[in-house]
Amino acid sequence: MLIIFIGVFIVLMLIGVPVAFAMGGTAFISAIILWGIDGMPIDILIQRVAYGCNNFTNLAIPLFLLAGQLMNGGSITKRIFSFAQSCVGHLPGGLGHVNVLASIIFAGMSGTATADTAGLGTIEIKAMSDAGFDKEFSVAVTGASGLIGPIIPPSVPMVMYGVISGVSVGALFIGGIIPGLLMGVAMCILVYVYAVKRNYPRCDKISFKQFSRGLYEAIPVLLAPVIIIGGIWTGIFTATEAAGVVVIYALFLDMIVYKDLTIASFWKIIKSVAIDSATILIIIACVSVYGYVLTRTRIPMILAEAIFAVTTNPFIILILLNLFLLVVGCFMSTMESIILLTPILVPLCEQAGINTMVFGVIMCLNLMIGQLTPPFGMVLFLLTKISKLPMSTVVKACLPFTVPVLVVLILCLLFPQIITFLPSITI
Repeated sequence: MLIIFIGVFIVLMLIGVPVAFAMGGTAFISAIILWGIDGMPIDILIQRVAYGCNNFTNLAIPLFLLAGQLMNGGSITKRIFSFAQSCVGHLPGGLGHVNVLASIIFAGMSGTATADTAGLGTIEIKAMSDAGFDKEFSVAVTGASGLIGPIIPPSVPMVMYGVISGVSVGALFIGGIIPGLLMGVAMCILVYVYAVKRNYPRCDKISFKQFSRGLYEAIPVLLAPVIIIGGIWTGIFTATEAAGVVVIYALFLDMIVYKDLTIASFWKIIKSVAIDSATILIIIACVSVYGYVLTRTRIPMILAEAIFAVTTNPFIILILLNLFLLVVGCFMSTMESIILLTPILVPLCEQAGINTMVFGVIMCLNLMIGQLTPPFGMVLFLLTKISKLPMSTVVKACLPFTVPVLVVLILCLLFPQIITFLPSITI
């Protein structure tokens, strides 16, 4: 049954069937083989499809996508960049550090790496190139810092993992804060090394008065991540409710405070988010029935028994899973990987005694590396489009910046308390 289940899925993917329908088709064909046409519980399968979509947590996905799109518009990204420049622009390699800090701030508003890269990328690459930085280096820092987006809350991949695995999305969000900040610190260290080696410029140090003015202008923007993280941390609202709150706040900034949002641009954003959300919900519906059939075939149990025959050490199992995810991340998008593998790997983690919340954060962190590696790194394609550089040049420039993410990943594997500390004292 394992060979049939995997074989059908691979064949459907190879002939060009979209991943959602490939998963649904695999589940349907496997159900026929498992129960027969007459015995197949079609009513239960249909209910699983509906159950997959009819989940309150799912509502966070379109809302965070909408919040990210709204934050990308108008002058919000420019204000984030200006404030970050006033904070760290005077350090060696100034605008490189600004790039990273701006991404950390924006990560608290947007839940995807592509939104972070698209929102700040054009501004950051142009500013760094104009200041005398190599364009390749500017592109690499922009792409690497964009990976922080889905680790610091909010995070659409973490919402997806939470929906499929049943792990608290709030705990995942809070658990991603320290790893996300460590990613920023590690990237700044690498920027500093490059800056000293290549004698990159730094910005003039500003006065306290200028900094205060920049902070005053940026306060409305900086409140967005405070609202999200603070609200979840204190238990005022859930992750899904936080998504609704931040959308309202983003609309308030765009329409009332900065007055950047027009009816035409708002309608364009709504259509874009509706299409993206519909696509994700179709995938969720298919993965729900896929997970149900997968469980009935006992494939997770078979895989667990095969791995336990080799080792029962949870740490070694976790390392093996991470090596597997590093390879998968190079060939599949983050969302596809989470949707496909979560129903298989979470039961395995539970049997091995691995904390599934920790695994969720590590899984997202691991798959982020795939966003910056060939052949299917989505951030690479976006950077190529923004910078107009050849793909080969972008890949060569970005690869060194996967090292800071790998270092943080290894630290989280060795010291899972990095992930569990904040959730243990807040949730």
